[in-house]
Amino acid sequence: MNASEIRQQFLDFFQQKQHTIVPSAPMVVKNDPTLMFTNAGMNQFKDLFLGNQPIVHPRVADTQKCLRVSGKHNDLEEVGHDTYHHTMFEMLGNWSFGDYFKKEAIAWAWELLTERYKLDPGRIYATYFEGSAEDGTARDDEAYALWSQYLPAERILPGNKKDNFWEMGDTGPCGPCSEIHFDLRDQPERDQVDGASLVNHDHPQVIEIWNLVFMQFNRKANGSLEALPAQHVDTGMGFERLCMVIQGKKSNYDTDVFQPLLAKIAELAGKPYGSDPKQDIAMRVIADHLRAIAFSIADGQLPSNVRAGYVIRRILRRAVRYGYTYLGFTEPFICRLVPTLAGQMGGQFPELRAQQTLIEKVIAEEEASFLRTLSTGINLLESIIKKSGGTISGVDAFTLYDTFGFPIDLTQLIASEQGVQVDFEAFERELEAQKNRSRNASAVETDDWVELLPIEQSQFVGYDHTRYPVRIARYRRVTSKNKTHYQLVFDHTPFYGNSGGQVGDSGTLETAGQQVAITDTLKENNLTIHLVDSLPADPTAEFTAVVDLEKRRATEANHTATHLMHHALREVLGSHVEQKGSLVTPDYLRFDFSHFQKVTDGELRQVERLVNRAVRANTPRHEERAIPIEQAQQAGAMMLFGEKYGDSVRMIQYGESVELCGGTHVEATGMIGLFRIVSEGSSAAGIRRIEAITGAAAEEQSYFMTDAFNELRRAMGTDQFMQAVQKLSEENAETLKQLEELRKERDKTIVAKLLAEAVPCQQGRVLAHRLDLVGESIKYIAQELRANHPDLAVVLGSSFGDKPTLTVALGDDWVKAGRKAGDIVREAAKAIEGGGGGQPHYATAGGKNAEGLGAAIEAARQLIAGN
Repeated sequence: MNASEIRQQFLDFFQQKQHTIVPSAPMVVKNDPTLMFTNAGMNQFKDLFLGNQPIVHPRVADTQKCLRVSGKHNDLEEVGHDTYHHTMFEMLGNWSFGDYFKKEAIAWAWELLTERYKLDPGRIYATYFEGSAEDGTARDDEAYALWSQYLPAERILPGNKKDNFWEMGDTGPCGPCSEIHFDLRDQPERDQVDGASLVNHDHPQVIEIWNLVFMQFNRKANGSLEALPAQHVDTGMGFERLCMVIQGKKSNYDTDVFQPLLAKIAELAGKPYGSDPKQDIAMRVIADHLRAIAFSIADGQLPSNVRAGYVIRRILRRAVRYGYTYLGFTEPFICRLVPTLAGQMGGQFPELRAQQTLIEKVIAEEEASFLRTLSTGINLLESIIKKSGGTISGVDAFTLYDTFGFPIDLTQLIASEQGVQVDFEAFERELEAQKNRSRNASAVETDDWVELLPIEQSQFVGYDHTRYPVRIARYRRVTSKNKTHYQLVFDHTPFYGNSGGQVGDSGTLETAGQQVAITDTLKENNLTIHLVDSLPADPTAEFTAVVDLEKRRATEANHTATHLMHHALREVLGSHVEQKGSLVTPDYLRFDFSHFQKVTDGELRQVERLVNRAVRANTPRHEERAIPIEQAQQAGAMMLFGEKYGDSVRMIQYGESVELCGGTHVEATGMIGLFRIVSEGSSAAGIRRIEAITGAAAEEQSYFMTDAFNELRRAMGTDQFMQAVQKLSEENAETLKQLEELRKERDKTIVAKLLAEAVPCQQGRVLAHRLDLVGESIKYIAQELRANHPDLAVVLGSSFGDKPTLTVALGDDWVKAGRKAGDIVREAAKAIEGGGGGQPHYATAGGKNAEGLGAAIEAARQLIAGN
């Protein structure tokens, strides 16, 4: 049975058990501040477990793209080194939301594994929760009794809280779980060692394949447990591991899930897989990481230096580093694997084929950039090794890692090849200190919700109302960075919560004699949460929620303009243009889109004209708030990869612009007033970014440009000011050229005069002088002196523009004698409270204390002359 058949068998089985088969949610999580990536199959159902969303389908099954590389679930360092851990993986799962429970979940798991997949029942082990005195939870006797119908007692094993009690996070729904393990070992090994002793002991061939979680409790902020009003089932089975078991392999990488990728890597490297352990690890790392990177980009997450983007960049660089170090790749190669992946998985996940060109271009640019970084890092490391004295300090290793992106294991490898050690413990202390700083900066303490009214979710009425009578349904206190604020949930709300790129509303909460400012509105786990600095005097009172109408209207204009611009971009540039990110605020809009070259000024003007034409047409908004997604597709609505759509969707249409969107919009395009693009540039490889303004902001910019035009015309004294500006520019360029020639002539004269001041010493001659000149002159003078006089050592200090600098240039005789300009300037610069470095023959340093310049010059002279 191949991988595709195994996946389909799972889905077909649970469809026969009356489960609704749903598509995988995007791997990159949007609109959930608590999570960057989908790291478990249940993530897309959090709202159902939390009771924030009504249950439409009580039984659900799917295969979910998951990524585990950060936080509690982090398998990154194991990937490639063992046979069964991955960054990106598929999680096959079946769920019950208040429907069936332990009996059915266990019975169906057994039926699927032993009757449909024909796995050997004698190799299966099950675990159950042994209870926890700390939590006051009893042993799960129900699960034990159910497993006793299928397995002998010696293969039903108790598990502790760590292994057999599943929790979503520090708070929230949780419960005992029952894991299913499979023994892959050959029979002689099984005869020697009982598999029961190897369960949950990280044996590579006695592995967990399925986890059945029984959601029974809610973990409160104080750590206590309370029973959930309804019991749920949440299961997850690792697809890659299941393929290994069914196909009779000893490694996930030996299955047809990975073999095509490994064969392609081996072909590109010219090294067969299976011939060298280190090369094999590198190939496995690359094959695994390619999947994580490609699916992330397809879901809209590009590599960057912040949050989720940084994680993806780190994964990509790890793959590049393995290929560089162990397989000899010095040019981009991961991008060349994308067609193989798309051909292999594009059937189940069509986003790979649809986004293939973008994925290849983004990866290629990232690879090229990091390969340059590796080259720079190796040069820096070589200089560190030379001055290391046999051990590279933790600070230096961390600087290479944190500032230059140079992996610590590569630092250790290169150092060990030259007989140098790395103070790894000190490096880990530096790394932990950085993590602590990051944790402290983002630490948030959240109390439990105080329930005032029983509601599933806050009903949004903001499409029709900007003021509305409300009651506070629940509230909680939140402390962050030593500041306390409160989060409120209303029974109804006209406030739009930050989502879909549109910022949240602000406004007021009003009652008799009191007005509380609502500073922001967020969406979290499908709840609309309103932020206030202080609680109302009586939270149980009746209130009126009032949206800041001016900000809302400005935001609506920018959001609608984003739709019109998206359509115009596709008209002007082509149908390949697709939204890759957006931000809509009251002040401006930002729009990222796929396009592989700079948008010309002419094309931008075309886009502006098309949008403003649509504005002048005053096209009314056509809105469908809850239509079947199939109907929206037939209407030509844009469907964006990386977005999770439900069975029913909201469709917004202005003429030919048709999009699925939950944001707020103007009633007719004329309310936008005016549209102006203010900037266009690159956001990432294959991604362009446009910023634009509308309405009053565009009007003010027009006034500013007109005023600037008039001032320029008056300053030039002519209406033909463009010609005047051109003439002035040419005259200025000629003047600068003449000044540069004069400067060079002056510098030559200074070189001749300074040479006469050189003082003999034991090694040669030393020249130490202060010259308050621009940096170009200092560099020219120093380089001229050292290049033409091998016995000359030059020290020049300058405080041009109140910024002290120190320059040391050594003739070849001094360099051959072992003197290093970088060491000298680094030590002498302490007098100006600065630092620097450079090459053995030439180095510079900058500082903060200009008054210490004389002392710095003298210190450098003494270090050179030895007196």
